[in-house]
Amino acid sequence: MPLFGSTFSPKKTPPRKAASLSNLHLLDRSTREVELGLEYGTPTMNLTGQSFKFENGQWVAELGSFTGDRREMQRLRKRNQQLEEENNLLRLKVDILLDMLSETTAESHLMEKELEELKSHTRRRK
Repeated sequence: MPLFGSTFSPKKTPPRKAASLSNLHLLDRSTREVELGLEYGTPTMNLTGQSFKFENGQWVAELGSFTGDRREMQRLRKRNQQLEEENNLLRLKVDILLDMLSETTAESHLMEKELEELKSHTRRRK
């Protein structure tokens, strides 16, 4: 027998109503797009006078959208090429310097090891 009265008995919950009263979920995708206006087209944007569109996961420049002149485009391409060459040269220099540093470090460790061996050898003789 329970100490404080009757046993726990929850109230019965009322039945649920339908989740949606709209019948749009019954339509196929193309009909829903027409009914709800879900046809967006491809995303586009305009940056510094050039139009881009989003295709296959990448932004692609639209043809004929560049408003600058050809000389400016050639100058930019030439400058880009120069910067790429300079970047490659600097990467090569960094690689050479890292090789030189690792070689010098290895030689330093060998010399320290030889010096320690000589010190221990001279201590044994005394």
